[in-house]
Amino acid sequence: MRPLDVNDPAAETSAEHFDVAIVGAGPAGLTAAIYTARSGLKTLVLERQMAGGQVAMSDIIENYPGFPQGIGGFELAEHLKQQALRFGADVREIEEVEKVVPGTVKQVVTAEGTYRARSVLVATGVDPKGLGCAGEEKFRGRGVSYCATCDGAFFKDKVVAVIGGGNSAVEEALYLTRFARKVYLVHRRDELRADWIYVQRAEADPKIEILWTCQLREVRGEDRVESMYVEFTDKQELHDIKVDGVFFYVGQRPNTAFLEGTAQLDAQGFIVTNDHLQTTSSGIYAAGDCRVNDLKQVVWAAAEGALAAKWIQHYLDNL
Repeated sequence: MRPLDVNDPAAETSAEHFDVAIVGAGPAGLTAAIYTARSGLKTLVLERQMAGGQVAMSDIIENYPGFPQGIGGFELAEHLKQQALRFGADVREIEEVEKVVPGTVKQVVTAEGTYRARSVLVATGVDPKGLGCAGEEKFRGRGVSYCATCDGAFFKDKVVAVIGGGNSAVEEALYLTRFARKVYLVHRRDELRADWIYVQRAEADPKIEILWTCQLREVRGEDRVESMYVEFTDKQELHDIKVDGVFFYVGQRPNTAFLEGTAQLDAQGFIVTNDHLQTTSSGIYAAGDCRVNDLKQVVWAAAEGALAAKWIQHYLDNL
């Protein structure tokens, strides 16, 4: 779908108008929608899949405040969506944004149409890169995870594997030793890429066994993860190793490609903002995992959504 021609008089009537258009319906986007809609701003939320983002794929979330027994990821996502709808937000699912055109009035372009908004919040989150190996997608949420902080407690006294060799992988392997009785750290090279201090701690931890020059070929099991099939490339040997869970840490991919040329992104594609969560493009804000920040967690994303809503309100008040 092409952006509107702002010089075309018909443009004013051919697009729906909003005070704020929120791209992404994860915890950051939906929290922002709750705040903006409750403040009386005409709010549009566009989500490429179903509302909730990655949180909706989590079996249970135990570290989100207010739920002593934890809450299912899909249930939390649905609560956030219903709360936003209650205050009047217009939530549209299965509608992916292809482009955001800056200006005094922004244009948000999807395959279904072009929307006009006085402000835009990008809260599109990230996708784990994964390896794409056999069994990875099949057992996602059933032993395959991309977040030790989220799911580590479910593997108490069990055996798990962490795939990767950078800081995130080694940090999460160390974190998992709080729960698991054994942690395999699977790395395709003969030297970890992580900082020296993390390498020293991992090598000294009796619960961690590093599998050098080792590549995961398949995650195996019936209903849940039961083993990993790996290849030791230096020896050209294949082994089936019993594990209860596999954690992938081979990188994250922010969903920000549609912003290239519109707002500044860092080398990894995360959105650069100022302290008010505004991007380098006036009136376009970012919140949650897609933004350059310190923690990729539901509670942090929700907090950033609320903060972004505050600064959007301030921005609109001063137009």
